[in-house]
Amino acid sequence: MDSAKFIFKNNIRQYAMLIALVVIMIFFQIATKGVLLVPMNVTNLVLQNAYVFILAIGMTLCILTGGNIDLSVGSVVGFIGALAGTFIVIMKMDMALGIALALLVGLAIGVWQGFWIAFTRIPAFIVTLAGMLLFRGLTVSMLKGLTVGPFPESFQMISSGFVPDFMGGEDATINVTTLAAGLVVAVLFILSKLRQRVARRKNGLEDMPALLFYGQILLVIVVIALGSYSLALYRGIPIIFIIIGVLILAYTFFTQRTVPGRYLYAMGGNEKAAKLSGIDTNKVLFFAYVNMGVLSAVAGISVASRLNAASPLAGLNFELDAIASCFIGGASASGGIGTVIGAIIGGLVMGVLNNGMSIMGVGSDIQQVIKGLVLLLAVGFDIMSKKKGS
Repeated sequence: MDSAKFIFKNNIRQYAMLIALVVIMIFFQIATKGVLLVPMNVTNLVLQNAYVFILAIGMTLCILTGGNIDLSVGSVVGFIGALAGTFIVIMKMDMALGIALALLVGLAIGVWQGFWIAFTRIPAFIVTLAGMLLFRGLTVSMLKGLTVGPFPESFQMISSGFVPDFMGGEDATINVTTLAAGLVVAVLFILSKLRQRVARRKNGLEDMPALLFYGQILLVIVVIALGSYSLALYRGIPIIFIIIGVLILAYTFFTQRTVPGRYLYAMGGNEKAAKLSGIDTNKVLFFAYVNMGVLSAVAGISVASRLNAASPLAGLNFELDAIASCFIGGASASGGIGTVIGAIIGGLVMGVLNNGMSIMGVGSDIQQVIKGLVLLLAVGFDIMSKKKGS
């Protein structure tokens, strides 16, 4: 029992937000009379919040380095969308080439901002605030205040396409491929968790009690089963969902299982100690912002694909959604604490709040108030838990 309390205390942020997410979903499911978890709305929830998940992954790495944030990501999203529209719609460029060039520009933006932040040590807040103004101005100038579109159907498929049902056929009432994919994911998750448990015991590390361990596995399997079933009842797996899933797996592995990933936590925990241990903190900080530039470009392409247009207003306030998702998901305002999964949970909290309140007819002004209070409570919870722990 003491061991369970110890493990729960060490992971209280993530557990608390996961529990909060479940409670919020139950509340809105009741308040909307079952509309929230209707299969079509579950799919829309994924599609509407894809950009939040992508940006939150990159923002997590920035915050880990010491509570740094990137205020420019919304403007970069709009700028990359404008570039994609210029390349593909106006210049009639090949779609793959247009996307590749847009991603390279995102990389260049990350290098530009990362240089000023990491090597000249101008505060990230100032550099990215300048970037927010700079790239928003360039977007409006490039598009001349107009909306450019439509994009080719193949480009639209990035955010509105679905994986075909290879196993069920066109006449199937339920997407069998989606159910099979859910089963595969569940099996892989179980094997991964069991392997981790065996490895921890072999190395003499403390592990959670069996009841809590298998309860956690059961909860995740239920979520996977319900999610895959809901998607299967509508149109199956969205293509953007696969992109997000690959990003989550890749960045979770990077941050948790690789040496460069652990450097992010070391720098955020104590930069002076990290330097003394031989870590080049300038390179770590530089990488975080280069990576943010690339993921902002990915989000920009997905948003342009979903809107089927390049708009001067695309990406407006997106940085606030990404930052809020990270802090709600358990990232520490002082750095060194946070996970990719936690950021995704935070993004889901924000997404469910938006979706649920919209279904209930709550005005956008009240929605902003509630989201602001949720963010304040999440950061307040982080500060209070630190004070109790010290």
